[in-house]
Amino acid sequence: MAVLICGGAGYIGSHTAACLMDAGEDVIVYDSFIKGHKKAVMVSRLIQGDIHDEAKLLEVFADNDIEAVMNFAAFIEAGESMKDPLRYYENNVSGSICLIKAMQKAGIDKLIFSSTAAVYGIPKHIPVCEDDPTEPVNAYGQTKLAVEKMLMWADSAYNIKYTALRYFNAAGAHEKYDIGEDHHPETHLIPIILQNVLGQREGLKIFGDDYNTPDGTCIRDYIHVCDLAEAHYKALLRLRKTKESAVYNLGNGRGFSNKQIVDTVSEVTGIKVEYEMAGRRAGDPDILIAGAEKAKNELSWEPEYKDVQRIIASAWKWHKNNPKGYDDRF
Repeated sequence: MAVLICGGAGYIGSHTAACLMDAGEDVIVYDSFIKGHKKAVMVSRLIQGDIHDEAKLLEVFADNDIEAVMNFAAFIEAGESMKDPLRYYENNVSGSICLIKAMQKAGIDKLIFSSTAAVYGIPKHIPVCEDDPTEPVNAYGQTKLAVEKMLMWADSAYNIKYTALRYFNAAGAHEKYDIGEDHHPETHLIPIILQNVLGQREGLKIFGDDYNTPDGTCIRDYIHVCDLAEAHYKALLRLRKTKESAVYNLGNGRGFSNKQIVDTVSEVTGIKVEYEMAGRRAGDPDILIAGAEKAKNELSWEPEYKDVQRIIASAWKWHKNNPKGYDDRF
């Protein structure tokens, strides 16, 4: 039986597809390529399609022996979600409704959902635990939380079992396959700094130096993309065994400030990173660190990349070898 990975040509989806392939799973990638890249797909079975297309999904389910679905098909830019929230609801929520309806009609009862730490908003406690309040401060986080709640009701009504994985800051690149992080536009700190080092963007801004942290800049928990991929595989194994729905945080449980990330990039690349300070962005919490003990205990999952220097080194290797990413936009 196969695992269908929706959005499997994107950053985390492509790494997860490679992880499952290496584990001997039969993997099918389903992607619209609005955001994803064909060159990022390492598996041989690739279908172009949109999760809004219920008829296409039902066709895929009918033609293939699908056991479980992983859903990475979402827009992820928090800032953009505030400017155009309906676009995010249409893609992230409506798309998920179409997917779940197709699964229910096809009798597929296992779903692993790509969620986010953005569901917590401004955390009340550090580290953040799964039972802490979920009060998103942007439309992106709200759409992910809406899907999580929808999955809870789909479990109750249709017996579709799910695992929602709340990522903290995904980073890094694969060290075996030539795949890495290539968003357009890029909004994540580490690739933005690396693009600056490569001369692909002018001016680097660090937003806010007046946070309640040792150096005044935001602190975030960085988790390697391959560790995230491995957690998805472990979640699949648990769903098969227990047939119980669950929610997990995925992070390293350690925080690094924006200034520390800049300094580490300088150290890894050997190139001094110049930057300027700018005002803080609305809604950015001072510190966001994962409490991931639940995932470690219940999924038997442990991050391999615990050193942010190694995470950045893997990203630097990929960006240096692929200065134009997967295409020629630069």
